[in-house]
Amino acid sequence: MDGKKLEYTGEEALKEIERLTAKAGRVQLNILKEILSRNSKTEYLSKYMKGSKDVSAFKQCVPVVTYKAIQPYIQRISNGEDSSLLTGHPVTEMLCSSGTSGREPKMMPSIAEDLDRRTFLYNLIMPIMNQYVPGLDEGKAMFLYFVKAEMSTPCGLPARTVLTSYYKSSHFKCRSPDPFNNCTSPDQTIFCNDSNQSMYCQLLSGLVHRHQVLRLGAVFASAFLRAISFLERNWINFCNDIRTGQLDPLITDPECRSSMAPLISVPNPSLADEINEICSLPSWKGIVCHLWPKAKYIEAVVTGSMAQYIPALEYYSDGKLPLVCTMYASSECYFGVNLKPLSDPADVSFTLLPNMGYFEFIPLGENGTRLMNIDEDEEVRSDKLVDLVQVRLGCYYELVVTTFAGLNRYRIGDVLQVTGFHNKAPQFRFICRRNVVLSIDTDKTNEEDLHKSVSVAKKLLEPFNALLVEYTSYADTSCLPGHYVLYWEIIYHGSMVDSTAPLDDKVMQECCIAVEEELDYIYRRCRTYDKSIGPLEIRVVEAGTFDALMDYFISQGGSINQYKTPRCIKSNKALKLLDSNVKACFFSPRDPKWIP
Repeated sequence: MDGKKLEYTGEEALKEIERLTAKAGRVQLNILKEILSRNSKTEYLSKYMKGSKDVSAFKQCVPVVTYKAIQPYIQRISNGEDSSLLTGHPVTEMLCSSGTSGREPKMMPSIAEDLDRRTFLYNLIMPIMNQYVPGLDEGKAMFLYFVKAEMSTPCGLPARTVLTSYYKSSHFKCRSPDPFNNCTSPDQTIFCNDSNQSMYCQLLSGLVHRHQVLRLGAVFASAFLRAISFLERNWINFCNDIRTGQLDPLITDPECRSSMAPLISVPNPSLADEINEICSLPSWKGIVCHLWPKAKYIEAVVTGSMAQYIPALEYYSDGKLPLVCTMYASSECYFGVNLKPLSDPADVSFTLLPNMGYFEFIPLGENGTRLMNIDEDEEVRSDKLVDLVQVRLGCYYELVVTTFAGLNRYRIGDVLQVTGFHNKAPQFRFICRRNVVLSIDTDKTNEEDLHKSVSVAKKLLEPFNALLVEYTSYADTSCLPGHYVLYWEIIYHGSMVDSTAPLDDKVMQECCIAVEEELDYIYRRCRTYDKSIGPLEIRVVEAGTFDALMDYFISQGGSINQYKTPRCIKSNKALKLLDSNVKACFFSPRDPKWIP
């Protein structure tokens, strides 16, 4: 790989970022040439390029595709056929997507050196952070990481999430001691397949080390908030374990018990009293800062659909801790890093590193006007794509990637906007997933528009000390006209636990119309003029419903690390779960404004 070694640290790592981004175009060309050199004889590329390794032939002949086009090849490899169907290297595992960003879980081929690339990216994070937050080598990090039980393909290849792959690799297990990455959780608690036992032990470890913790986090903001919810339910047990020096007998995993024994073997009643006093407070506002007083920031993905968790994160941290989003990655490829990690979540941009894969972009216009006009299954002409260094400031693009592991001009499905450049490498803001939409008639509401609309409407809850902590949606076409349904879980600032005092009907009705007023022109025309869409409905669900929804998707093969609440529900079983927890329904009281 261009970036010849893994252990970049300190100034050396920062210099490597400068080197790669200064020559982004050249690095990208070399990456593509190397991919073609290795993979030109594969069945897939031979079909289009007839054995050629020429870059221009690749751009002229190889189509831009979605998962549907490569799934048969992946299935054949999973069944035992040779890796040369897609790649010149042995496929060592299949990486499962979370299955919550679209209709079906996806399996992505992975080769051994992919772990080198991921490790390369991980090793850049702390040198970047150290520029902005000093002294991180003087304490610990409480990062909550989880693995998912592995499966196997018919031919015996491991099938697992990208994070499970990394945590179980020698790159993670045999990593060198590093004061900048001194985590509170024993590795054995991370490797536990039982997410509840893993969560219990990792949170307990974080509490034991509460005065040494300098940073907190999880992969996604939703996972961190799930941990806070878990803490609310179990803090009395944690205090008991610390007070007695004995781990709760409900933790039965042998590795968890043995790894936790040294941490709590000596009773510590004074620490238990501290935690008890804090967790007994009538309000949990700022609880994170109270429990971990030396924490300097919270690290988690807070971009895209995760942005809706920012108010809850700010509530629990009392707005005192920066929310840091360090990198941009997926199961298909790791893409880039945030070079300004303390920037406001709304301003987060990622610098794509040109050695991670070959990147191309489908132009979507200067103001995103084409965001709604290209369907995932619509054929995209190859000559319309632009290279990494050809993108234009302010414009919107859909990301397309080519990898050593056998993805060729593959549409990731992410919509990005160019916000600037670092040397020659563009920086992007993540906008949304293209294939997450609500549609009843000619309307098409994407993830970003839905999030913006909900963000405006939920402000109407603030005067009542109410907080929208989670939402999803559904296009209900069971009767005519069809209508949008939003499921909202609301909690109250006084206790951050479900309140028995519901909001006034008029408040919730105004939330309904506030959402509609913020949706686009086509939607409002369908509602007001065409009458092809009925009034928007908000269904308020019981507290804990979205935890149950997450448990359901994980039981279906999802990963707690990669889980993102789907912003549009398509599963009948998931809808049944949500509807079984509805405690009140509200509809828009009038049509939204629409001017021809």
